[in-house]
Amino acid sequence: MTDFDTNPLTRADLDPAEFNVADLAALGEGHIAYVRAIRSDEVKRIFPQAPDLTPGLDLFALLSASGAPILLADSRDAIVANAVANDLHTVSLH
Repeated sequence: MTDFDTNPLTRADLDPAEFNVADLAALGEGHIAYVRAIRSDEVKRIFPQAPDLTPGLDLFALLSASGAPILLADSRDAIVANAVANDLHTVSLH
């Protein structure tokens, strides 16, 4: 049988001043992915290996919790379906 720690977290345990940038970037890595609407004009900045696209297209990007690019698609549904297939919980970025 597993013993669980019954002591709840306190405010001191979650003090943002104690987090560094790497800690924050790693939160949710492998579990959470961000869905972000982007324009085709922005694609090369986020996905440098992407081919040239027609300017002005509305697209969607799936980014890891740390911001690493995962997928680019022309529909939000395709992005969410890919995330679900890879056991990632999605949140939206505005």
